[in-house]
Amino acid sequence: MRDVAIIEAPSVLGLRPTGVEELPRALLDAGLADGLGAVRAGRVEPGPYVPERDPETEVLNPAGIADYSVRLADAVGGVLDEGRFPVVLGGDCSVLLGNLLALRRRGRHGLLFLDGHTDFYQPAAEPVGEVASMELALATGRGPAVLADLEGRGPLVRDADTVALGFRDQAEASVFGMQPLPQALHAMDLDAVRELGAAEAARQAVDLLTGGGSAGYWLHLDVDVLDDAVMPAVDYRLDGGLSWEELETVLGLALSGPAVGFDVAIFNPRLDPEGTIAARLTECLLRGFASRG
Repeated sequence: MRDVAIIEAPSVLGLRPTGVEELPRALLDAGLADGLGAVRAGRVEPGPYVPERDPETEVLNPAGIADYSVRLADAVGGVLDEGRFPVVLGGDCSVLLGNLLALRRRGRHGLLFLDGHTDFYQPAAEPVGEVASMELALATGRGPAVLADLEGRGPLVRDADTVALGFRDQAEASVFGMQPLPQALHAMDLDAVRELGAAEAARQAVDLLTGGGSAGYWLHLDVDVLDDAVMPAVDYRLDGGLSWEELETVLGLALSGPAVGFDVAIFNPRLDPEGTIAARLTECLLRGFASRG
């Protein structure tokens, strides 16, 4: 784990400033960098938050997120150029775009998407235009070009090089009219993970991501993939989810494969005033990374 480099990415441009921007500080205070033996590779500050929906794209902060994605990609690329493993601490899930842009500049890579939601909304169906509810759609090339075709490199990841694992938002997505996931994208919802078992689900996900022509994969963790009973410190809560032990198993197997980077997003420290959830999340991440060697 000596090659890990942590980048702070406290952007809430794809959500709203509710406290998610404090995620990096909370996990660093809980000992994540020390536990990983990580170097600190800087902090990418977002531009100003604009609360009004852009009339052309129907999303919040499209230009700001595009600019942020390029700057974050530069930071992640710098870490990769040094031969280190980037760990990006968000922020909201829109930080995924910058992380994948860094990889797309280097060729073809996959994505293991751990999230309680599929985040595949089109702008017209997202109630308030939050990019944190549509980043997977944007990353696979669907949506306004300012975000779906960053630097003219869209899609940032192919459908067939993507595995969404652990989601449980089907009923909610149906109510709002979210566009369906494409058939080529590999979908393992919470029920499928439970039927297979966390270890087998993770093994199958890694096999899918390594069976094509991609040069490794990015690992995205939205902490609301965890059971709401143990991870209430998120802004959009859903009943159910993975246990700590199941997530540790998935992370361990995923990180022991050809993962090339990792991000964690959406944890809101303001909803964890005693710091107990931050401590348990840090423990979970460290246990997952221990499998990486």
